[in-house]
Amino acid sequence: MRLASIALFLSAAVLGAAQAIGSESKDNPDKENTYFNGKKVPPLLELTPNNFDEEVKLSKLLVVKYYSPMCPHCLDFAPTYQTLYEYYYTSKVPSSSESASATFEKYYDIRFAQLNCIAYGDLCSKHDIKTYPETRVYKEGEKVAAVGGAKSMPIISEMIEGVLEKEKPGSRPAKVVLPEPGATTLPAASEKEEVAGKGDKAEKADKTDKTEKSSKEEGGDATPATKTTGQKLEDSKHSKPKKTPNEQGVSVALTAESFQTLVTMTQEPWFIKFYAPWCHHCQAMASNWQQLAKEMKGKLNIGEVNCDAESRLCKDVHLRGYPTVLFFRGGERVEYNGLRGLGDFIQYAEKALDICSGVQDVDAASFKALEEKEDVIFVYFYDHATSSEDFMALERLPLSLIGHAKLVKTKDPELYDRFKITTWPRLLVSREGRPTYYTPLTPREMRDTHLVLSWMKSVWLPIVPELTASNAREIMDGKIVVLGILNREDQETFLSAKREMKRAANEWMDKQIQLFQLERQNLRDAKQLRLEEAEDRNDQRALRAAKSIRINMDMSDRKEVTFAWVDGVFWQRWIRTTYGIDIKDGERVIINDEDNRRYWDMTITGSPIVPSRVSILETISKVTASPPLIKPKLTISSFEKIFFDIRVTFSEHPYLSFGCIAGIAMGCASWFRGRLRRNRGHFRLEDNLPIKEIKEGLLGNTANGKKD
Repeated sequence: MRLASIALFLSAAVLGAAQAIGSESKDNPDKENTYFNGKKVPPLLELTPNNFDEEVKLSKLLVVKYYSPMCPHCLDFAPTYQTLYEYYYTSKVPSSSESASATFEKYYDIRFAQLNCIAYGDLCSKHDIKTYPETRVYKEGEKVAAVGGAKSMPIISEMIEGVLEKEKPGSRPAKVVLPEPGATTLPAASEKEEVAGKGDKAEKADKTDKTEKSSKEEGGDATPATKTTGQKLEDSKHSKPKKTPNEQGVSVALTAESFQTLVTMTQEPWFIKFYAPWCHHCQAMASNWQQLAKEMKGKLNIGEVNCDAESRLCKDVHLRGYPTVLFFRGGERVEYNGLRGLGDFIQYAEKALDICSGVQDVDAASFKALEEKEDVIFVYFYDHATSSEDFMALERLPLSLIGHAKLVKTKDPELYDRFKITTWPRLLVSREGRPTYYTPLTPREMRDTHLVLSWMKSVWLPIVPELTASNAREIMDGKIVVLGILNREDQETFLSAKREMKRAANEWMDKQIQLFQLERQNLRDAKQLRLEEAEDRNDQRALRAAKSIRINMDMSDRKEVTFAWVDGVFWQRWIRTTYGIDIKDGERVIINDEDNRRYWDMTITGSPIVPSRVSILETISKVTASPPLIKPKLTISSFEKIFFDIRVTFSEHPYLSFGCIAGIAMGCASWFRGRLRRNRGHFRLEDNLPIKEIKEGLLGNTANGKKD
């Protein structure tokens, strides 16, 4: 009977310890254990929206680190928090306590955890997380202490020690000796000092000597164990990021469960195709997708989702059609909108892998080398005062730039001077060395991802990009495009023509900037004249009206002029049928207005426009005049142009168009009604009234009621 009671007591104790430690005592096959002071330490508890409410109740105290895996401050803070967790996990309870044999977690009923705010942004927003990283202590589900930022280990430990001391007064030492971030052992004799918390320096030195002697007498058993475990820790830390993706070189068929486990719950990049088996476009793309998986073996995870079998998952992704190809990294995603050839997929995947490595920090030398390889580079300037919120907003941008441009950051004073940066943070784009600045400067505007991305999309094309099937709409729609029809096969002529077009583009942009500044100055001068006039007349009403004048430099009513070139040999048929130009007759330039289906291919003198700076610039000014000084040609027939103009009118002026139609309809109805009346003939009294009634009068009796 006694043995049964003892066994029951021991099993209850084991269950209690397991509940105190919770999920972190379970071995996670995806994560390796670490070692501290020769003791095995399980991985940190990972919190999710599904387990947060449950885990926070499993122990009285829960220390939680809120972080972003892409935040530089969070990356610097990671070893500090990990080492602090390992230190407390392997700490001993006071020897004077009744539960001296209990573990630290059980004695204080405390656990450590972390929450990824990129993967679970809604949960972090619910907890009102403003900065990354942030460390909080929860007591019975309620926040009792918090420290924001990547603080040092003593500051975080001071917060935890204060909470522990309140729980068990007198149980904590006056001074805690902490390890260095990333260390695998405590400093010499520190373990006994933290438990005792008392004793003079001589006693501490004596303990230190005894500890060293005992280690030597034991033949170094403890020290090698510590070294071995530390070596395992370092190996695990180095080997973890080197996990080979797509080891088999195949496209993985994903379900809702495996999608969450492999894609959304990790930070590994995935290139995923959402398809339907009956879709003809999906069937045509299948062979290229399988070949892509083979090409990306060991580089990038490739997956696919059958939306007939996983309809709920595809509904959550908000697909607009089949096939849809998305690139995922953790909780972020971006849609692939390029062509579906194998080469296009591979090119996009390689650029995506480059961006997934994070926003590169560059100096003047590395930036110069990068300019030789990249046509468009977005540069984020920061200094020591740049906050974690700014970096967090910056890390949301790279995925949207895949296949378009490169994003880097810098704090090099030499680059400050080159681009004349005086405020931080600041964002600009360098296109072949020509800077264009993001004008909003307030913190809210710098952190507004949608606002920044909309500006990036307007400037992420090179100064003279190549027109392809994937970017044709982006280049042509809503703009007047100076399009060079070039022959890539003749390299010498081709390079010379591109150089001339770039010179013309730069000169035109400089001219537009000067005109913009001049117009803005004229508006400012006009406002100043109104103010001075109102002050001279002492007219307060006119003064208020003048002050309320806003200088609006909205350029939306003017069409932007851009430059591009197209391979005249590859697109020979399209160019001949649309513009009537054959590359065999030599390289040419046209100025195209796609919105109005018209173009110009002749200068004011009647000669063809050629890839020359003079020929291009003298023609642009004539074409952009209102009305154009050169008669345009049409890319469609005159009959098609009539219906096209009607459609454009309806789209640009819908209310006026419907009003005109309603007026015409009412006029036609009135005319038709009148015609019907005329066809019926005139109204005659003798045909409708009896003779008697005519004689008696239409009113019957006379006015006085008498009859003759």
